[in-house]
Amino acid sequence: MSNTANIGTPLPGRMDQGLEPLRVKWGWIVALGVVFVIAGLIALGSVVLATVASVAIVGAMMLVSGIAEIVNAFSVKSWGKFFLWALLGALYVVAGIVTFRNPLLAASVLTLMLGIALIVSGCLRIFLSMQMTQGTPWVWVALSGVVTLLVGGIILAHWPVSSLFALGIFLGIDMLFAGAGWIGMGLALRHRNRT
Repeated sequence: MSNTANIGTPLPGRMDQGLEPLRVKWGWIVALGVVFVIAGLIALGSVVLATVASVAIVGAMMLVSGIAEIVNAFSVKSWGKFFLWALLGALYVVAGIVTFRNPLLAASVLTLMLGIALIVSGCLRIFLSMQMTQGTPWVWVALSGVVTLLVGGIILAHWPVSSLFALGIFLGIDMLFAGAGWIGMGLALRHRNRT
């Protein structure tokens, strides 16, 4: 039996076998990617609106998490643990409500946290690159650390004004990359479908 007979058919135990159902749906995957790209472009076109939308998503996640924590508290038998779970859930619910009532304040706090997290992450990457040995991609790790550090510094240097657009820009860029990933996956599945 020649090897050419097995090119298009997945072999048992191969990773390709799990992708078989997706190959037929490659068009839908590409369409999903296009929707993500369009949404990302819209978000980048109106970063303030995208910032408010991302804050609303965070607020909704806090509300759902808080309610789940409170419900989970009732399954705990001891009073001390019940109180801690319920308190944690209540704090999440309050934070979610505050996020919806004052999205600009929430965006300001989230942007401040994002700027600090980026600076810390950048410093850690630069430190990590200095610990890497020759022959490893330490230059790329250092470069990514410097870029992350600079982005965090820019966000904090322009804070609180940056809270109006920073989260929207990140959301838009994230949607563009996610869309590009879905489109790439769909086209790759289409190509494999043809072979």
